[in-house]
Amino acid sequence: MSAYFILLTSIILEVIGTLTLPATQTFTKLVPTSVVFISYSGSIYLLAIAVEKLPLSLVYASWAGLGVFSVAIMSYILYQESLAWQAIVGLFLIVIGVTLVNVFKIQS
Repeated sequence: MSAYFILLTSIILEVIGTLTLPATQTFTKLVPTSVVFISYSGSIYLLAIAVEKLPLSLVYASWAGLGVFSVAIMSYILYQESLAWQAIVGLFLIVIGVTLVNVFKIQS
């Protein structure tokens, strides 16, 4: 399986876990809490696999940056959270930064 596919799956699981956090109601609801723990566990497991095949700087920049970007956008859509124009600019700067790290990655 492609290392980038593994990394993307890790990011998706981390985003699912983060977006589910409010539904746990401070970990008092069993099903959402289970989703959070399973999602985060799967995300970290796949992250560990990804760092065996790709440079750590690339993996972490992608995982953290695209995770923050995705959670912010999905929170806007799912939870109707507002995004100031400055936050939108910051999110796109994150995407630009992740892109630069991937384009100029260290060869392993």
